[in-house]
Amino acid sequence: MSMLAIDIGSSRCKGVAFSHSGEILAQSERSYAAQFPQPSHAELDPETFWHAFCNLCRDVSSRLRESPLEALCLSSHGETFIPVDRSGQALGPAILNIDGRAFAESEWCAAALGPERLFEITGLVAHPMYPLAKLLWLRKYRPEIFLPARFVAVTTYLLLRLKLPPYVDYSLASRFLAFDVSRACWSAEILSAADVKVDQLPIPVPAGTTAGKLESSVATALGLQSGVTVVLGGHDQACAALGVGAVESGRVSDSIGTYECVAVTSREPFRGKAAFFAHLNSYCHVVPGLYLNIAYFPSGIMMQWFRGMLLGAEGTNDSASGDSLEGASFSWLESHAPKSPTGLCVTPHLIGTCHPDFNPHARAIIWGLDPTSDRAQIYKGILEGIACELAEVTECVEKITGKFSEVYSTGGGTRSLLGMNLRATLTGKKFHLFQCPEAVCLGGAILAGVAVGWYSSMNDAVYSMVHEREVIEPPSCGDAQYREQRARYQSLCQFVRSSSLHF
Repeated sequence: MSMLAIDIGSSRCKGVAFSHSGEILAQSERSYAAQFPQPSHAELDPETFWHAFCNLCRDVSSRLRESPLEALCLSSHGETFIPVDRSGQALGPAILNIDGRAFAESEWCAAALGPERLFEITGLVAHPMYPLAKLLWLRKYRPEIFLPARFVAVTTYLLLRLKLPPYVDYSLASRFLAFDVSRACWSAEILSAADVKVDQLPIPVPAGTTAGKLESSVATALGLQSGVTVVLGGHDQACAALGVGAVESGRVSDSIGTYECVAVTSREPFRGKAAFFAHLNSYCHVVPGLYLNIAYFPSGIMMQWFRGMLLGAEGTNDSASGDSLEGASFSWLESHAPKSPTGLCVTPHLIGTCHPDFNPHARAIIWGLDPTSDRAQIYKGILEGIACELAEVTECVEKITGKFSEVYSTGGGTRSLLGMNLRATLTGKKFHLFQCPEAVCLGGAILAGVAVGWYSSMNDAVYSMVHEREVIEPPSCGDAQYREQRARYQSLCQFVRSSSLHF
C-alpha cells in the first residue's frame, strides 16, 4: 500500500506517492500560469486547480500497480481563495496570494481592530495578500459574488469537488487574517468588525483529519479505487517543516525555494512588540499542540533571474524554485566559483524586502564589479548575498524566539553544496539535509500515515519516513574570512532601506 500526497502551489502542483519507509514510489507535477486581468489583480480559473489535481492522481496511480493507494492527502500554498456557492461550484476566479488589489481594505482591517490587536489574535500583520481584505474588496466591488459566496481555501475547493465536507485545516485557516490561532477557531471579534459571517468561511479542523472516503464515481474520474481515504494536509510551509522532522518545540526548518522561509516551532505563538515590529508570522502548525513562527525573504528568485540572463527564456523554465543545479551550465559555475570571498556584495531584493521591514521599493544591488568579473564570480556572489540575507533573517528571528544552532533544510536550494556551505559559514549554524527532496509532500504523507493507522504517532512516522542525508558544519575559520563581507552587506542594506523610497 502507498500514500499519495498532493501539494497545490500557485504556479504548479506536485503529487508524490510514498511507501511506509518514506521511499518515493512515483511522482508527477503539472504547471499553470496566473492571469493578470488588470493591475494588482492576480487570478486563476479554479478549474485549472481541479484539472491539474485530476491529472496528477491519474498519472501517479497508473505507476502504482504493485502498491495501490490507501490514502490521499491535500496540502496547499496559503492565502489564495475561491468563492463558491453552497453546492461547491465556483462563483468566480481564484484570487491568488500575490494579488494586491485590496490595499485600502488591508489598511482598514488594521485600523478597525488596531494593528497590534489584530496581530495578537491572528499572529499576522495586516497585508493585502490575506483573504479577509479581499473579501471586503469583493463586497464593495463585486457584491453579486460576495453575497451568495462561501470563501474557501484551494484544498477546501478540491474537497468539495470530491463530494466531501468544506473543511480547512488550522494552518491554512490561519492564513485568512481572521483566525484566532490560540483558540483554533474563526475570530468572532474580527468577523464582527468586518461584518463577515462564519458560515461564509470553511469549517476549521486539525491537520490530519479524515475528510471521508472517495465514492466510486469520483474515484474512477481520478483513476483511483473507491474507498481511498482523503486526509487534510495543511499550509505548505507547515507541511515542509513536518517533512524535515519538526515535531517538537525549538526545531528550526529552512525551506529554500523562490522564497526562503525560516520556521521555528514552539508551544505557544510569539506575541509582543518585538514579534509585531519584526512582522513575524506566528500561526498553527500541522503538528497538534505546536505553532510555526516564520520569517522569509526572496531567495531563489535571484538565481532564477541569473539563469535567465545566462540561458535566455528557455533556461528559466527548468525549475520553479530557480535554484536547481541540473544542467551543465550550473554544474560548471558551481565547480569554477572562487574558493575565497568574491569581494562582491549582492542584495537579493529584486522584488523588495520581506522580514523584518517589508519594503516593496527596495531593489537588488550588485556592488564591486570590475573588468575581471566573470559568471562564476557573480554566481558565487549571489549565493553569498543570499547567505548574508539568511544571516540577517535568522538573527532577527532569534531575538524573538531565542538562539538556535541547528537548521533542518529542504527545497531546491539544498542541491547547491556551495550555497549550503555559505549558509553554514555566514550564519554559524549547522545545516541538516535530507534524502527526500519533496518535504511538503512527505509532511502530507506523514499526516495521512498517522490518520489511517500506519503509525502510532507523529514521532513514530517521522522516525520511519524522514531520513537525513548529510550535515554541513560551519567551518571554524569561515566566520573570520567572511566577516568583512557580512559587514559590507549590512551597510549596503541600510543604504537600500533608507534611500530606496527616494529613487
